[in-house]
Order: sequence, then structure tokens, then C-alpha cells
Amino acid sequence: MTQTWTLLLITCCVSLLGAGEPAKPFQQTPDEIKLVELTNQERKKMDLPPLKLSPALSKIARAHSENMARQGKMDHVLDKKGPFDRLREAEYKYMRAGENIASGQGVTLATIMKAWMDSKEHRANILMPDYTEIGLGIARDKTGQLFFTQVFGKPRTK
Repeated sequence: MTQTWTLLLITCCVSLLGAGEPAKPFQQTPDEIKLVELTNQERKKMDLPPLKLSPALSKIARAHSENMARQGKMDHVLDKKGPFDRLREAEYKYMRAGENIASGQGVTLATIMKAWMDSKEHRANILMPDYTEIGLGIARDKTGQLFFTQVFGKPRTK
């Protein structure tokens, strides 16, 4: 009987460990921050204001990159959900939003940025004057292939 109580007591204590700790804030990786800087450099060339890094959009972007890496495919629609579905699920209220994705093995951040700027649709998102915020997420699959997601937004004010 004593052994049962000891085991129960240990189980209760273990399950309570960390229960009162605050959630850790979202942390961007240095590569994610660098890609935001490269994006803002392109905007500066066109006399556009820099985009503010949004933790909310970055969480959405990172989760999509991780999902692409897990599934081994680059696509705006995974699990029957597109960019706007992901924004709604995260309760990001937007007036305008967009998404760029990319993938590659052994690619540099400059190469990804150049590919986006060489694409009419991706370039349009990067240089959209209406956007005020950006989120960025990078993930790697088991083989080392990288998956990138940029999420752009202009939050609703009301």
C-alpha cells in the first residue's frame, strides 16, 4: 500500500512540473531574421517602408514550413488548407495578406531571395505597398532540404 501512494505521489509531482511556468516567447532563427532583412532591402530599393517582423505571422510561417518538410512537398495548400485558412485558424485579423514559399537543398538565403525577386508573383508580394508586417519560417526535412515560408499581412484596425 505504501508503494502505491509513493508512486501516485511521484506521478502527481511529475505532472505538475512546469505547470506554472510562462510559455516561452516565439524565437526567430538568425536565418529567418536575415531573410526578413533581405526582404526589407528589396523594399528599400523601391522606396517602400520596411515590414515589421510579426511573431504571430512567423508562427504561422514556421508551422507551414515544418508541415511542408514533414510531407516532403512544397505547396501553398497542404491538408486542404491554404494561406488564408491558416491565418484564420491563428485568429490573425487581416485587411490584406499573402504568402511566398520556396524549397531547396544546399541553397543560400541570397539564392532564395533572388528566386523570389525573379518571379513576378513572389516579387509582387515582397513589394506590395499595402503590407506592413511579415512573418518568416524555415524548416529542414530529414534529408536536409530546406522549406521557406514568408507570410505578409496588413492587420485590420477594428
